[in-house]
Amino acid sequence: VGRRFPATMARGPKKHLKRLNAPKHWMLDKLGGTYAPRPNPGPHKLRASIPLIVLLRNRLKYALNGRETKLILLQRLVQVDGKIRTDSKFPAGYMDVVSIEKTNEHFRLLYDVKGRVPNAQKLPGKRRKSSLLQVRRQQVGARGIPYIVTHDGRTIRYPDPDIKVHDTVKYDLETGKVVDFIKFEIGQLCMVVGGRNTGRVGVVMNRERHRGSFEIIHVKDAAGHEFATRMRMS
Repeated sequence: VGRRFPATMARGPKKHLKRLNAPKHWMLDKLGGTYAPRPNPGPHKLRASIPLIVLLRNRLKYALNGRETKLILLQRLVQVDGKIRTDSKFPAGYMDVVSIEKTNEHFRLLYDVKGRVPNAQKLPGKRRKSSLLQVRRQQVGARGIPYIVTHDGRTIRYPDPDIKVHDTVKYDLETGKVVDFIKFEIGQLCMVVGGRNTGRVGVVMNRERHRGSFEIIHVKDAAGHEFATRMRMS
């Protein structure tokens, strides 16, 4: 006798997100509906990003409902890192620059002191043209071409040989080139982007190397409090 209910596997990627399972930093009211907008695949992970529909409607208050938000996007009025985005579920995340040319307003998405992203900060005209990116990977690809991969999924070919993993590069959004880079060293200012200390800013005081395990750094903030976090989180 066969099974009455045969085991079946999921078909394809998930396309729905229950409101109670949505990231807490979106700060959606739990009685506002059953579902929440699920971000489409993009440069940032689901739990570390916010869809444009939530950003424009709930954060920046440019629209009253989802329909108005989609009309704004379909008019090609919103840019993310200098590129027009019409997808209401496009995932915007840490260090992204959201521009609305019609109102001449520009916002950079950063973590707030409670580790919630995004905290949209207004930008002056010059600073919106560049962004700071953390180097996550450094490799040599096909035909011996060196490249680096940043925290938002960008692949930059032929980088400066001195750029290593964990360093920060200043990226020009208009030309698509690296303008400058900052080495990850003791004494440098850093922001924690993961873990319990997300959003805290401080100076790197010490670096512990553990072979085969996670490297730990000690950071001191402006108030003089010292805390430890994994190196990848900073």
